Amino acid sequence: MLDEQLAATPRAQHALAELTGRPLNFDPAELERAGPGNGWRLDNYRQTLPAEPPGPPVAAGSFEIAQRLMADYAFADPAIVRAVYDPASELADRNMLLQARFGPLRFFFGCRVGTITDETRDVDGREVRVWGWSYGTLAGHVERGEMQWAVWKWLDDGAVEFRVHVVSRRAKVGNPFVRLGFRLVGRGRQVRFAQRACERMAELVAREVSSDAGVRVRVGGQAVSSDQQVGRQHGQR
Repeated sequence: MLDEQLAATPRAQHALAELTGRPLNFDPAELERAGPGNGWRLDNYRQTLPAEPPGPPVAAGSFEIAQRLMADYAFADPAIVRAVYDPASELADRNMLLQARFGPLRFFFGCRVGTITDETRDVDGREVRVWGWSYGTLAGHVERGEMQWAVWKWLDDGAVEFRVHVVSRRAKVGNPFVRLGFRLVGRGRQVRFAQRACERMAELVAREVSSDAGVRVRVGGQAVSSDQQVGRQHGQR
């Protein structure tokens, strides 16, 4: 989510403005063949969200709530990463200034929104509605690569999921302090950031679904409250 207090600082405003015209620090074509064999790390995360009735996403349901939270970058834990961007800009090609927090240290890195996905797919004979977006790292970032965020709804049974896909490798960084710090704690913070994104998305969506006492979801043919459904999902982990 946009950190308005940080966005109001001259340093953040200047750093965000500098991202305009800054190139990606990787060739997007590299991602098509990225894998451990050529130095890239691939990570995937999946988080169950409150289910909906089968069929297309319902108004004010988990899918739509997650879609809005994703567009606002609300799933990012501000204890790990804070974001500055122009809220009036379109999501596509949006420049995002991310402040990474390593204990008492603060570093700015730039990303740019790339692909926006909005489609229905056939996966193993099942239809799934998918909406999401990705951002790529810009020159000066300590990593190279892309993070993809997506909400999935399986149309046959109404299951909803938040998914994160990461393709990354370490970038060459001139600052020796940043380079050393990232080498020591960067991987752990990267994993924790993605894990917390999943946890926060589940928490925020469940809170909004539960706040409407009239919202009910269907599980196993029996209508139950959204609070009961959230409890079941956490019990299944």
